[in-house]
Amino acid sequence: MGILSITDQPPLVQAIFSRDVEEVRSLLSQKENINVLDQERRTPLHAAAYIGDVPILQLLLMSGANVNAKDTLWLTPLHRAAASRNEKVLGLLLAHSADVNARDKLWQTPLHVAAANRATKCAEALAPLLSSLNVADRSGRSALHHAVHSGHLETVNLLLNKGASLNVCDKKERQPLHWAAFLGHLEVLKLLVARGADLGCKDRKGYGLLHTAAASGQIEVVKYLLRMGAEIDEPNAFGNTALHIACYLGQDAVAIELVNAGANVNQPNDKGFTPLHVAAVSTNGALCLELLVNNGADVNYQSKEGKSPLHMAAIHGRFTRSQILIQNGSEIDCADKFGNTPLHVAARYGHELLISTLMTNGADTARRGIHDMFPLHLAVLFGFSDCCRKLLSSGQLYSIVSSLSNEHVLSAGFDINTPDNLGRTCLHAAASGGNVECLNLLLSSGADLRRRDKFGRTPLHYAAANGSYQCAVTLVTAGAGVNEADCKGCSPLHYAAASDTYRRAEPHSSSSHDAEEDEPLKESHRKEAFFCLEFLLDNGADPSLRDRQGYTAVHYAAAYGNRQNLELLLEISFNCLEDVESTIPVSPLHLAAYNGHCEALKTLAETLVNLDVRDHKGRTALFLATERGSTECVEVLTAHGASALIKERKRKWTPLHAAAASGHTDSLHLLIDSGERADITDVMDAYGQTPLMLAIMNGHVDCVHLLLEKGSTADAADLRGRTALHRGAVTGCEDCLAALLDHDAFVLCRDFKGRTPIHLASACGHTAVLRTLLQAALSTNPLDAGVDYSGYSPMHWASYTGHEDCLELLLEHSPFSYLEGNPFTPLHCAVINNQDSTTEMLLGALGAKIVNSRDAKGRTPLHAAAFADNVSGLRMLLQHQAEVNATDHTGRTALMTAAENGQTAAVEFLLYRGKADLTVLDENKNTALHLACSKGHEKCALMILAETQDLGLINATNSALQMPLHIAARNGLASVVQALLSRGATVLAVDEEGHTPALACAPNKDVADCLALILSTMKPFPPKDAVSPFSFSLLKNCGIAAAKTVGGCGALPHGASCPYSQERHGAIGLDGCYSE
Repeated sequence: MGILSITDQPPLVQAIFSRDVEEVRSLLSQKENINVLDQERRTPLHAAAYIGDVPILQLLLMSGANVNAKDTLWLTPLHRAAASRNEKVLGLLLAHSADVNARDKLWQTPLHVAAANRATKCAEALAPLLSSLNVADRSGRSALHHAVHSGHLETVNLLLNKGASLNVCDKKERQPLHWAAFLGHLEVLKLLVARGADLGCKDRKGYGLLHTAAASGQIEVVKYLLRMGAEIDEPNAFGNTALHIACYLGQDAVAIELVNAGANVNQPNDKGFTPLHVAAVSTNGALCLELLVNNGADVNYQSKEGKSPLHMAAIHGRFTRSQILIQNGSEIDCADKFGNTPLHVAARYGHELLISTLMTNGADTARRGIHDMFPLHLAVLFGFSDCCRKLLSSGQLYSIVSSLSNEHVLSAGFDINTPDNLGRTCLHAAASGGNVECLNLLLSSGADLRRRDKFGRTPLHYAAANGSYQCAVTLVTAGAGVNEADCKGCSPLHYAAASDTYRRAEPHSSSSHDAEEDEPLKESHRKEAFFCLEFLLDNGADPSLRDRQGYTAVHYAAAYGNRQNLELLLEISFNCLEDVESTIPVSPLHLAAYNGHCEALKTLAETLVNLDVRDHKGRTALFLATERGSTECVEVLTAHGASALIKERKRKWTPLHAAAASGHTDSLHLLIDSGERADITDVMDAYGQTPLMLAIMNGHVDCVHLLLEKGSTADAADLRGRTALHRGAVTGCEDCLAALLDHDAFVLCRDFKGRTPIHLASACGHTAVLRTLLQAALSTNPLDAGVDYSGYSPMHWASYTGHEDCLELLLEHSPFSYLEGNPFTPLHCAVINNQDSTTEMLLGALGAKIVNSRDAKGRTPLHAAAFADNVSGLRMLLQHQAEVNATDHTGRTALMTAAENGQTAAVEFLLYRGKADLTVLDENKNTALHLACSKGHEKCALMILAETQDLGLINATNSALQMPLHIAARNGLASVVQALLSRGATVLAVDEEGHTPALACAPNKDVADCLALILSTMKPFPPKDAVSPFSFSLLKNCGIAAAKTVGGCGALPHGASCPYSQERHGAIGLDGCYSE
C-alpha cells in the first residue's frame, strides 16, 4: 500500500482532511457522492473517522453515509476510529448502528484494534456491546493478546475487569503472558500473574515464559520469573533450556543471570547438545561460551552424533572460541560417530586459520574420518587449496628443496596415496572437487595418478565425470591413461559425455540463488564440460569403446541430453554412426527419447536415416517419447518422419495407444496430425482396442474429445464386442460418455455376452451415467427388452451388486422390467448376494408381486436366501409374507436347501423364527434331517433334532429305505448318531440293500455283507415279532448268494448333489458370480 497524494482524492475527501465543514456541506448539497471510493475503496466516512472530526462525521452520517463500509483491507470507519483512539467519534458511529463485530482481513474486530493502539476509552465503549471479549483474530489472538503486546497497563486492566480470559491461547498456543515476557512488559506481566495467570504455561513448541524472556534478552523479566520460582532447567519440545536459548541468540546478560541462579551448564537437549555446543556455533555466542567454560561446562561433552563443542566451533570457523576450548582442555582429536575430528570439520568447511590452530595444538592430520578419509581428502574434495597446502605441510617445519628443481615440495607426514574405504585417494577427491591448484599440490607431493579405487576408477574418471577441463588437462599431461576402463567398462570419455549429470554440487552455492543467477553458472559448466570432452578426444580417447552393457560415449551423451557433447562425438568419428543406428542393447535414439532430451534427439534425428528402429520389446523412440509425455520429443520425431503406426510386440500398441492411455493430449494431437493414414485414429491393438477405448478407460476427457473430433469411430468394437461406450459405462466418466453420445454412439450395442452399456453401468453403480444411457436408449429403441444372452436385465445386475440408486432409477424407468428375461428375478439376485439395500427396495416397490416368484427350477427368493445363509434377507422376505414351506421342482423347501448346504444361521432362523415344517419330503422322500446328514453338516442336523422328538421323523425312510441314522452312521457323524439313538431311533431297520445302520458304516456293500455274516454267528437273531416293522430278515437280505456289487457310499439317490451347483445354464455377475 503506497502513500497516496491528497490531490488525487475526491473533492469530498479533500474537504474532510482540510476539516472544512462548510465545504463538506456544500459538496453534499451539490449531490457529491457521499460513498465515493478512493483507490483502496475507502469512503469519506473512513477519512472523517481517521482524523476524528466529530461535526464532519455527524454531517456525513446524517446525509446517509454507509456506516459499515469496508475498504480493501475490510476495515470499517469503526476500525479507523479505534485506531485513532477517538472515543467521541467511536461513540457517534456506535450510535448510528456501526457493527461492533465487523472483521478486517486479519479477522480483527474494532476491539482488537483499540487494544493494540492503547485506546482504553474506545475499548471501554466497545466491551459492553460484545458477547465475548475473547474473540480471536486470524492468528488466534484475543484483544488481551493485543493489549499485552502494546504494553498498555490501563487497557490490560480494563479488559481483565470486563471479563477477558487470562489464559486464552492463540493458534501457536501462546498466552498473553508469553508476549509480556518476550517484549519485556514487566508491569503487565506482574498484573497478569496477580490476576491468576499460570506462570508455568507453554506454547505448542514447549516454550515457557523463561524461554521467551531469554530469547529477547529481557533480563528484568528473567530475574522476576526466577524470583517467582520458575523452573530454570525446564526444557522445551526440543529439549532446549532457557540457557540454550540465551547462548544461541547471544544474550550474554541473560546467560550470566541464569548461570548465577544455578542453571545446569551441561544439560543436553534432544540431540545431545549442551549450551556450550550452542554457544560454540552461534553467531554472537563468544561471551556466552567463555562464561560457560568458566563455570564448569564440560568442553568434551559429545552429542548424540558424537560432536564436541570443538566440532561445532569448527563448522563455522570460530577461531577465538576454538582457542578458548582448547586452552580449557578440549580434546583435539575427539571423533564423532562418523569418525570425523574437528580437523576434518575445519577442512570440510575450508577454515584455514582454525586448521593452523588445531595442527599447532597437535591435531592428527592422518586421523581417519568418514569413509576412512583424511582431513586432506575433505579439503581437496571441496576445493580449498589453502587448507590443502596447510595440511600437506604438516610433516615438516621447513620447506624441502628438491635436488632436481627449484620447486618447493610439501610433505604431509603421511602417505597421501592411502585410500579411504572405497579405495579413493586424496588425488581422486581433488579430481572430483575440480580445483586444479589442489590437484597440482598433490601431484607435486607424489600422488599416484594411476591409482584405482574399488570401482576401478582413476582420478581422470572423476575429473571427467565432473567436467573439469583444467583437472583433466593436468592429469593427462602428467601421464594419466585416457582409455582406461573401470569395473563397469566405462572410460573417462563415457563420464565426460554425461558430465552434467555426474557433476558434484557446488560447495559454496546456496539454495537461495535465483534461477537467473544460476543460469550463467550452468552455462559455464556446460562449456567447461564440452572443453573437457574435446580435450580427451584430442588426446586419444576412443569414442567407440563400449562399457560392459555395450554402451558407448554416444549412448551416454544421448541418455543425459548433452547436445554439444553428442554433436562433437558424432563429428569426431565416423564409427559413431554405427553406434547411433545400433539397437543393441538400446539405441541412443531410444535413450534420448525416453529421458525427454529433445535437443539431443534432434541432433540424432538429423543424423539418422531410419527413425523407426525398435528395441527388444518392439518399441520405437516415438513410442517411448509418447509414453513418457515428452511433447517436444514427439514433435521432433514426427517432424523428421517417424511412424506413429509401428506396434510394440506384447500388446501391439502404437504410439497413439500409449498417448491415449497416458492422457498426453498434446502428443496425441501431433501423432494424429502427422497424417500417416486416414484411419489412424482407429488402429487396433492385440485385443482390438482403439486409442479411443484406452482414453476412456483411463478417464482422459481431453484425449476423448480430440480423437472423436479427428474422426475416431465411436462404435468400434474390440475382440469381445465391447465398444468405447461399454468402457465409459464401467468407468463412470460422464464427460467421456457425453462426448460419445454427441458423436452418435449406439447405446444398445452388445458385447459377446449380449450385455449393453446399460447393463455395465447398472452393475458398476454409476447412477448419473445410467440415467444418461436410459434416456438415450428411449430415443434409440424404446421396445428393446434389455436382457443379455443369459436373460439378465440391468435390474438383475443392479440388484445383485447392491447399487440401490441404480435400482431405484431402473424401477422408475421401467417398473415391469423385473418380469423380463431370466425367471431368476432381481430379488433372487439381491438375496443370494446378501445385498440388503436392494432387497429392501425391491420388496418395498414390488412386495407380493415378487416375494414368492419362482425361477426355472421352481425356487423362490427364500430358497436363494437360505442357500446364501442370508439371515437378514430371510427376515425381510418372511416379513413380506414369503411362503416358508414353498417347495421347488425337487420338492425341497428353503429349510431343506439350507440344511443340505450347511447354512447353520439360515437353518436356525427358519426353525426358530420361520417355524418351517420339518416333515416335508422331497421327490426322493428326504427330509431336511436326511439332507443335513447326507452332506455331513453336523450342526444343522443337531439343530433339527433339538426341535423334534417325533419318532416318525427320526425313523423316517427315504426312497432308498434309509433313515437319518443310516446316513449319519455312514458319514461318521458321531454326535448326530448319539442324538438319534437317544431319541429312540431304531437300530435294526434295514435299507434297500438290506443293511442296518450299523452295517451302513461299512465302506462298501461287500464289506457290509461280510460284517453281517460275522454278526450273525456272534449273536442269535431275535424272534420275528421283536423286529421293528421297518426291519427285514438280515440273512435274507445279505445272503452270500446275492449278486456281488460294490455299493456306493453316496448319501442319497438322485439327490446327492446340490441343485444350486448343477446344470449351469446361466450366470449373474461380470464373469459368473452365481451359477444356477
